[in-house]
Amino acid sequence: MDNTIIERALQALQMGGILLYPTDTIWGLGCDATNAAAIEKIYSIKKRDAGKSMLILCLDVKQVKNYVVSFPKAAEDLLLHAQRPTTIIYPQACNLPDVLVANDGSIGIRIPDMEFCAELLRRFGKPIVSTSANFSGMPSPVGYDDISPKLKDMVDYAVPNMPEFVGSDTGSRILKVEADGSITVIRN
Repeated sequence: MDNTIIERALQALQMGGILLYPTDTIWGLGCDATNAAAIEKIYSIKKRDAGKSMLILCLDVKQVKNYVVSFPKAAEDLLLHAQRPTTIIYPQACNLPDVLVANDGSIGIRIPDMEFCAELLRRFGKPIVSTSANFSGMPSPVGYDDISPKLKDMVDYAVPNMPEFVGSDTGSRILKVEADGSITVIRN
C-alpha cells in the first residue's frame, strides 16, 4: 500500500474535503463523519435526497461504541460471525451531525475488513462517511472505471485505481439491530 495515497486521502479528510476511495465492497464517496458541512457536500454532489441517510465506517467495535447510545449484544455476535461485509443499523446514534443520522435516529455502521480503509481510519481517528460513488439513482460502481468522470472531478481527492481492490456488485449485507436485540434483514 502506497503511503503517499493514504497521506493525501487523510489530508483531504482533515480539511473537510470529499474523498473518492475503495471500500471493502464498492468505490465510495467519503468525508469526516463528524463534519456536517462535508456531509452536506456529499449530498450535493450525489444530488441525493437529504432524507436518505448514509452509513459510516469505523475502525473497530471500540470506535463504534462512541457513536451509538447502546451496543446490543446481538450486534457484537453479528460482527463476530460475519463472513462478508456487514453493515449494522443501530437504533440510536450519538456524537454525529443530525444531517447524517436517519429520521428515526438510527445510524448504519460497518467495520471494513480492508487494509486501505483500516489504515485510513486508524490514522484519521474518526469515522468516515461511506456512500456509493455515483449520482443518485445511477448504478453503484464496482470498479474504478465504472465511476463517472464528472463525479471524479467533483471530489477533493480521488484515490487512484488500486489493482489489489476487487469490488463487489452487491454492496454489504445490511442488518438492523433493535435495542431489544431483535434483528431485521434489510439487504442480504
